[in-house]
Amino acid sequence: MAHVPTLAASILAVLAAVHLIVTATADDAPLPRVKKSDIPAVFAFGDSTLDTGNNNILNTAVRADHAPYGREFPGGAPTGRFSDGKLLGDYLVEVLGIKDLLPPYRSGELTDAAEAATGVCFASAGSGLDDATATNARVATFASQLGDFRELLGRIGAQKAGKVCDLIRSRAGRYRKSVFLVSVGTNDMMMNYYMLPSGRSKYTIDQYHDLLIGKLRSYIQSLYGLGARRMLVAGLPPVGCLPLQLTMAELRQPPRPQGCIKEQNTAAESYNAKLRRMLTEFQSASPGARAVYADIYTSLLDMVDHPDKYGFVEASKGCCGTGLLEMGPLCTDLVPTCATPSQFMFWDSVHPTQATYRAVAEHFLHANILRFDN
Repeated sequence: MAHVPTLAASILAVLAAVHLIVTATADDAPLPRVKKSDIPAVFAFGDSTLDTGNNNILNTAVRADHAPYGREFPGGAPTGRFSDGKLLGDYLVEVLGIKDLLPPYRSGELTDAAEAATGVCFASAGSGLDDATATNARVATFASQLGDFRELLGRIGAQKAGKVCDLIRSRAGRYRKSVFLVSVGTNDMMMNYYMLPSGRSKYTIDQYHDLLIGKLRSYIQSLYGLGARRMLVAGLPPVGCLPLQLTMAELRQPPRPQGCIKEQNTAAESYNAKLRRMLTEFQSASPGARAVYADIYTSLLDMVDHPDKYGFVEASKGCCGTGLLEMGPLCTDLVPTCATPSQFMFWDSVHPTQATYRAVAEHFLHANILRFDN
């Protein structure tokens, strides 16, 4: 039970919440690429929403380097991604025409500096803004992820580091700037506040939100200091709609809630409002910065309420096992899985399927990434 709260960390994985209709195209088919993109690289920081395998070498229960994870991934092998296939970062680098997949920095396999310069994932499943979140889960803190990025800049050298950030002009005469994708915060709420009494005994929910927003502001300021200018920061989803959260509520006080947990969703709305204000203030005070807020809350509610509109037949439970509790070490090849993951919004009780991530990537491209062109 000690690790269950940390696994809930991945709720941001419900980035599935987009108001795009999932097309009838096979979910493993290539996405159309953006023409003339000036984005040279994508760097990802945060939790299991983005972690492409950094936890594989860690002594933690928050790992997905075992079957049935990766079932729909090219080659059908588990990679450490908390899904049946690709994640958001993989699709983003694909549609931007950068490369096919976003590699994990800590895999030990990333030896080519040129490859690293076009994008790397530093995210660690189970991590958060509060160091206690990552420490309890035995995963990488957000601060250590920033440390890995500093190390990378040193490895690739000053000239390429400049290209990675913002110092080289493209042929069109515009600055080529990498995108820094951040998805973090849900683990803090799920583990340190809702599931553990220690958080609630120290802070009101508003106070804890303020603490997290303050830490996030400090982290993106550090990224800015390292040369980052284009930042895409995801807010919290309606965490009260996550299958695992509903299960935990049922275990505490049966029966299972009908619909989402209203109080948790209201709290997420409050956090997101504070995040939007912080990003606006940060951008105003940081010359050349574009800090874009990625709203995953509003559309996710619509996806949960109207799954058929998005091409799903199931949005209340995952594909793995019962879909109500299994994830991480509980989602193994010893439990059954659904026949068609692409018809499920969730792969396990927290994380979305590859089909969902594909839809999210399309949404991020048109609603968020292209805003960096302005």
